[in-house]
Amino acid sequence: MFVPIVVNLDVMLAKRKRRLGDLADAIGISIQNLSILKTGKAKAMRFSTLSAICRELDCRPGDILEYVPGDEGETESGEGG
Repeated sequence: MFVPIVVNLDVMLAKRKRRLGDLADAIGISIQNLSILKTGKAKAMRFSTLSAICRELDCRPGDILEYVPGDEGETESGEGG
């Protein structure tokens, strides 16, 4: 299923010259879970995690999450579902 939310964590990490492992340590989340967020494979994110990321990277939630409009009923193969 197509999810219209894009996670731009990698972009913010690059802009702030921070490493994923350092951010994981700073916010108290495993690097594996943070990597799942970074790649956009997470199905959910706690507001407390988003808040901690924004605090550490000195950014806003909109810098991390982006809405990309599209047919949300579409599957990844392009077929309706």
